[in-house]
Amino acid sequence: MVNWVLRGAVLLWALFFVIVGARGLFDPASYTETFGIVVEGMATNTIRADLSAFFLVAAGAALVGALVPGWLRALLVPAALYGTALAGRLFGIANGDLVNSGIVQAMIIEALTVLLMIGSWWVLSRPQAGEPIAGDVVH
Repeated sequence: MVNWVLRGAVLLWALFFVIVGARGLFDPASYTETFGIVVEGMATNTIRADLSAFFLVAAGAALVGALVPGWLRALLVPAALYGTALAGRLFGIANGDLVNSGIVQAMIIEALTVLLMIGSWWVLSRPQAGEPIAGDVVH
């Protein structure tokens, strides 16, 4: 039961970030509303490509990790991406970057993402009751 709840939570997380990434791919100005990034001129192409790639790769890896048996390590990809983003924000704060409620909200989402992905990987990769453990199989 816990496995299904975790898989469902990861799938909902992935769906949300597929939407964020796809929206930014087709309309980079949406990142202005969401992240306060000014999207104009040649920067539009970079914002479209880089931010959309971040969200779409993370969501894709989470989908693979939640749905494909034997590919649970894919859940560590979004954990690494969002963990790195969180570390970058903390580094920026330590160096005097301005922080508003949007930044704090992003940091909370990043921290929760890392916990969800690593926690899901950890729980889902454990043998379930009744399953043979790798060393217990007789050949």
